[in-house]
Parts: sequence; structure tokens; C-alpha cells
Amino acid sequence: MKLKLKTPFKIWIDADACPKPVKEILFKTSARLKIQLALVANAYQTIPQSPLITLTIVGKKPDEADQYIVDHVLPGELVVTADIPLAAKVVEKEAFAVNPRGEIYTEENIGEILSMRDFMKDLRDGGAVTGGPSAFGPKDVEHFANSINKLFQ
Repeated sequence: MKLKLKTPFKIWIDADACPKPVKEILFKTSARLKIQLALVANAYQTIPQSPLITLTIVGKKPDEADQYIVDHVLPGELVVTADIPLAAKVVEKEAFAVNPRGEIYTEENIGEILSMRDFMKDLRDGGAVTGGPSAFGPKDVEHFANSINKLFQ
């Protein structure tokens, strides 16, 4: 799969919950490919000194960072988020989304993923399912790196 990149292209990161190894991959990708990287968070984040990397700190209200991203992402850009409802809104804007485990969200799959997320939430709320996703680990980092490399070949 190749992205239909727009110029100037930007990668957005829903940064508060994004694992540090994923951010480090994206910092390196930004430097290597000269791509703008915009982190959006509710709190300060440490970022490398680079004219390509910015940090926007929004208020502490729930989903404030998500709304900022939705309001500013352009068609063809990429958003890194584990938040499936945010990913769905991004895809609606003809942008792309990928989660920190490397799963790419597109028009073709976001509806099914959102439905499954809502179904699992209902099961958890009803007590039928008590667990969430497995712990984030080295295989997830590797899968994310492979997905990013594939997207930017």
C-alpha cells in the first residue's frame, strides 16, 4: 500500500498515549525523509530540536488533542493514533491513520474496525470481557517500523 502524499506532507501524532519507541521511529523518519512531524498533546513532551518537528499543547479536556488533529489534518496526511474514533474522523477527511502497533486504517477497513471496537466496548461494559489489548512490546515496535517503511517506500 502506498499513500497518496500531498505536498507539504505532515505526520500528526496523538502524542499523549503514543509509546516512546514509536515516537523515536517517527523522529528518525522525519529527519531521514525531511517530513514535517506535528505532535499534539495535553502535556509537555520532550522532542528533538528540529525545524521539522513541532509540539502543540492543547487543554486538558477529554479529546481536545483529537479535535485539534481533526481540525488541522489535511487530505493525504498521516495520523498516528491508537484512538479508533479519531482514526475514523481522520479517514473521513481523506487522510490516513496508523496505530502504534502498525495497523493501517483506511476507507476500506475503518468501518469494520470501529464496529468491532464498539462491540468489544459493549462486552466490556456488560462484564462479558474484562481484558484489553495485550501489553505493548518489541514485536509491536517492529511491526510499526515495518508499516512506516512500507508506507514510505
